[in-house]
Amino acid sequence: MSSTPNARTDAHADAPGNRPGPRSGGGGQSGSTSAGSSPAGPASPRASRTANKPAPSLSWSRARAVAARAGRDGPLAAVRLPLDRALGHVLAEPLGALTDLPSFDTSAMDGWAVAGPGPWAFEAGAGILAGHAPATALPDGAAVRIATGARVPPDTTAVIRREHAYADEAKGLLHAERSVATGQDIRPRGQECRSGEQLVPAGTVVTPAVLGLAAAAGYDALPAVPRPRVDILVLGDELLAAGLPHDGLIRDALGPMLGPWLRALGAEVAGPRRLGDDAGALRDALAASDADLIVTTGGTASGPVDHVHPVLAELGADLLVDGVAVRPGHPMLLARLPASGQSGTHTDGRPEGQRDVKAEQRKETPDGPYLVGLPGNPLAAVSGLVTLVEPLLAGLAGRPAQDAYRALVHAEVHGHPHDTRLVPVVHRAGRAGGRDHVAPLRYNGPAMLRGIAAADGLAVVEPGGVRSGTEVEILDLPWAPATPWTEGCFT
Repeated sequence: MSSTPNARTDAHADAPGNRPGPRSGGGGQSGSTSAGSSPAGPASPRASRTANKPAPSLSWSRARAVAARAGRDGPLAAVRLPLDRALGHVLAEPLGALTDLPSFDTSAMDGWAVAGPGPWAFEAGAGILAGHAPATALPDGAAVRIATGARVPPDTTAVIRREHAYADEAKGLLHAERSVATGQDIRPRGQECRSGEQLVPAGTVVTPAVLGLAAAAGYDALPAVPRPRVDILVLGDELLAAGLPHDGLIRDALGPMLGPWLRALGAEVAGPRRLGDDAGALRDALAASDADLIVTTGGTASGPVDHVHPVLAELGADLLVDGVAVRPGHPMLLARLPASGQSGTHTDGRPEGQRDVKAEQRKETPDGPYLVGLPGNPLAAVSGLVTLVEPLLAGLAGRPAQDAYRALVHAEVHGHPHDTRLVPVVHRAGRAGGRDHVAPLRYNGPAMLRGIAAADGLAVVEPGGVRSGTEVEILDLPWAPATPWTEGCFT
């Protein structure tokens, strides 16, 4: 393996390999990511940085672009899911109407269907209910009771709401108490859509409303992108799974946090596995995984028990991002593992010679899962989630990228001299005609979660910082749209 620190140019860093499994479509670029070009040119395949000569970090925006492109690389798989299993998935194809909606002229109100000018004759007790087709056309001068959603008889002029009509039961005549316009309170066939018309585009997240629309349009199942499968590996001998910190041991904050966070991003997540600081256990776990993405916590720096880089080098992984110019979270990384079977044999405890069909299927693809190495400090790990994991998973799941927007910040926010800062903020409503804005939160150190726990977004603070009253880019947290702003409840 090459130890050239600048083994890849930005152009190469922009071209990760294709996805594993049904998403595959070709081989990946090799080498570690660099913010500049090497005077010696591109390095040999599977190039990696050395422990004492790290590759230059990518800018924050560049790293996000590399992660997004990696997620979009290769064709999306598609499966057909019954409506009761499609919630939260992403549509793999546009949803076209299978029929006109409504598929026949229907009454929009309880009342009377009438034909021609009034007054209108009616038969006592007669009426049309929803789900019952009228047998005959309605002659001029006639009226019939009709329920909301019922099919109107042919030749109906209008529907008169019950409260706008007077029925003289003795004479069998209906009188309108307001003027009657042709077509009033009738939902004509095709008012909402015509057969074949696109209802929602590919890439739409299936919400309860999308399920209802699909059912109305005649669908029993939807073409959906499978949720990306994610494995979580928690590293560190100092971590406790329960109880109070003691004797130099601390609670694992990331294990409980990552699963729900990744599910909020649309992933299917296995329970976290705690491996400690064991290079062999990490290597075996990476080699055995059949997930689309593996997320590790800690071990991404160059300390004596930071095993992520050496294990990735041993496995022959491609480093697509190796460090990002962002605070907190600088030592995050994005890599592509080789396909199972290219870096050694793993039997999962099966007797020697026993066939592993799943492994054989994986060997048919040139690349294995992606890996995002998150720093061990909690807020630094959050930075890695929004910088690398969120855009990567959006691409793998076929979701649209998060729309960038800007908001006023009501406080001076100090910046790093050279790197981007991600600062937890909370949205606040403007007072007395003032503009809505965001306020930075305290407790935003790399090891702190108190600030992000109260936040609904992260402000992207460029090097040098921003003054109060300046607009900054905001990244919403996955649960932010369902959370009211701090001041007031908005409907």
